Amino acid sequence: MNAIRTVGIVGTGTMGTGIATNVTQHGLLVRLFDARPEAASKAIEQAKAFWAKSIERGRMSREQAEAAAGRLAAVDTLGGLVDCDLVIEAIFEEFDLKARLFETLSGLLPARTLVATNTSCLRVSELARHMKRPERFLGLHYFSPAQINPIVEVVRGEATAPETVEAGLAFCRATGKKPITCKDSYGFAINRFFCPYTNEACRLLDEGLATTAEIDAVAEEAVGAAAGPFRVQNLIKPRINLHAIQNLAPLGPFYAPAKSLIEVGEADRQWEIGEVGEIPAERRAVIRDRIRLGVFLAVLQELDEGVAAPADIDMGAREALRFAKPPCALMDELGRSEVERIVAPALARYGLPRPASLDRVGHLAG
Repeated sequence: MNAIRTVGIVGTGTMGTGIATNVTQHGLLVRLFDARPEAASKAIEQAKAFWAKSIERGRMSREQAEAAAGRLAAVDTLGGLVDCDLVIEAIFEEFDLKARLFETLSGLLPARTLVATNTSCLRVSELARHMKRPERFLGLHYFSPAQINPIVEVVRGEATAPETVEAGLAFCRATGKKPITCKDSYGFAINRFFCPYTNEACRLLDEGLATTAEIDAVAEEAVGAAAGPFRVQNLIKPRINLHAIQNLAPLGPFYAPAKSLIEVGEADRQWEIGEVGEIPAERRAVIRDRIRLGVFLAVLQELDEGVAAPADIDMGAREALRFAKPPCALMDELGRSEVERIVAPALARYGLPRPASLDRVGHLAG
């Protein structure tokens, strides 16, 4: 398979702009398309502003920034992407919208072109049904901010050819990313447990067991998070987090969104986080167990399903989510009996089978 030298990006919102900024500064040509021409122009200006800050901070030279800018250009139509080796879709997370785009691209792009979706929650295999050449289609899920965050999930759909996956991995490495190979599953490797982590925090709030500030404080200790679940949701927007969790619905009731998250997300509000005082030891223990439950049960289930390797899950937790205590290593440290104690109430509450991966706890991280 030929090396990727020219990349097309469809959609110049936050993610598309971030991807373009990253790819261009690693020596590749980038062609931007957005249905709103002014949005593509704005994306180029945002990339230049990012590089200007990088110059100020000594992270790149003026010559490097000018060279990167010279490799970035907007095109007026999707037909302007026909010379690209890879086209990445980064438009709104709506299945029908993406499906129509892929049908159009299938009629325009040559057979040699790879096509990727940056979806965070839709099934790659279902989107691939709208491609003429599904074997050359894959998921490349970047984490925000894509200019900086090192993790990209490389998702193989049911029809994705092995050489397409290899090309995706090579592309990620060539652009300074740390790729995680994932099976096509709801939530992929990282959102599969990040969403239940934030959702379980909301359930604690719903049940009146703690305040948002208390939950954030204990969560930072429980998984070594740089910021608690409510603070993180305010950064990514509760509305977006709700949408991601709703897309996990086929996985069962454990993944159903909490009442308060639905209310805050649908109203497009932010969480109110006050000051945290002294947290009684008993309440702290309850919060810690429930936060870890949200992470552990989802990870054990995805390990049973072969979604991703333990080492990759932990790398994603550390690098993308900034968990100082990544899930597989933390479960190994706590031991099987303690992990089983933490997840047992949820298994009973939701009528779930005991994950087979529980028997591997103690040796998950290798």
